Amino acid sequence: MAARSTPPTPHLHWTDAERLDGLRSPILIAAFEGWNDAGEASSTAARYVRDHFESVEVATIDAEDFFDFTVARPSVRLDDDNRRHIVWPSTSVHVARLPGAGHDLVTMIGHEPQLRWRTFVDHVVATAEQVGADLAITLGALLTDVPHTRPVQVYGSSDDPELAAHLRLSPSDYEGPTGIVGVLGAGLRAAGMPTASLWAGVPAYVSSAPSPKAALALVERLSAVFDAAIPCTDLEIASAAYERQVSDLVADSDETAEYVERLEADFDDDADGHSDHDADGEDPDRLVADIEDFLRNHPGQA
Repeated sequence: MAARSTPPTPHLHWTDAERLDGLRSPILIAAFEGWNDAGEASSTAARYVRDHFESVEVATIDAEDFFDFTVARPSVRLDDDNRRHIVWPSTSVHVARLPGAGHDLVTMIGHEPQLRWRTFVDHVVATAEQVGADLAITLGALLTDVPHTRPVQVYGSSDDPELAAHLRLSPSDYEGPTGIVGVLGAGLRAAGMPTASLWAGVPAYVSSAPSPKAALALVERLSAVFDAAIPCTDLEIASAAYERQVSDLVADSDETAEYVERLEADFDDDADGHSDHDADGEDPDRLVADIEDFLRNHPGQA
């Protein structure tokens, strides 16, 4: 990363900094629960990769100055002795060494903050500098008009030409409201770090259900980023069950079934009639348009 003057980061607490020694060109994966986590797909994908490689927590970003606790409320937990503890929302940083890969893994997972985004981004940049990250990948997921029976569309973008070419991504020309993922990407780029963003589409008609299928699609894309196989058996089983369960629910409503049939027909027509789909039948232009429409029409949630 390019040299820069890093502001103080009093809310970044290192709990096991010794584990940073010897990390090999680590890649930072960041995902945040909230509006940019439809179907909990991006946070599930990040946690799946984190847990698969048995990552260890090395730092947290304290929530005190970044969250409105009437919106992101703390939780009460009981320990083994039945004593109550308050668990505050926070952003956790984990690291793992990936055997046989050219990069090690750093994950950052938390809730989208409500307050002081620029200061929060300074903390994320300081984290990336401390771990020596070579690349940052942000994950997102949004509700869109796609059928649950077809392959999940994953759109990726990057402003770094070499990274975009390697990952078959395109630069974004979007202008308008953005969320923490967009602000974070801009902050990291300003610090001299290559960045990319991967977004998965989740069917809007099952908005309240977690989508392991979308999470699986994101994990598969991350496998390509790391050039390392990530076994996804658990997600594959969960995805098959998800598709069956949603199909059963859709079949109970003639109106919804007709709607899904129209989405399937549109998806298949796009796949057959356009040459700009990628190898998985994804239509990047359609998904990026959905992302841009969502951001423009929901500025208060971004």
